[in-house]
Amino acid sequence: MVDEHLIMVKAGAVQAHLRRARSKCPADPAAFAADHDLQDIVLFNLQMAIQNCADIAAHICSEEGFGVPGSVSELLYLLEENGVIDRHLTEKMVKAVGLRNLIVHTYARLDFDQVHAAVQNDLTDLTLFLEVILTKYQRTR
Repeated sequence: MVDEHLIMVKAGAVQAHLRRARSKCPADPAAFAADHDLQDIVLFNLQMAIQNCADIAAHICSEEGFGVPGSVSELLYLLEENGVIDRHLTEKMVKAVGLRNLIVHTYARLDFDQVHAAVQNDLTDLTLFLEVILTKYQRTR
């Protein structure tokens, strides 16, 4: 059975990390690109926000018996295949996981203009993911 408390704790962590990333990311992309300390803070918080979303997806897939994914992205496709999230949100979240992979594994050099743009414009995707999950799995009180 999906653990509502676990989802709420993870959702709270996502929201806290998103707030921290937004609060530390300056409006000017050049200022962000020039400040390594701000980059570290923002990147860490992005990584943690995305990872907590992945943890939520993993918990749901496990508890609902959706299958065994081979990757974090596959978790999101399993959620889509089972009607938890739609195709558009799946694709947005897969891109977020790709960013997390770049941050964690430094597969390629990060483009700080793209990271800045993501913080300024795309964090709503993670918030939407939480809204969809909480709507589906939060019991009415």
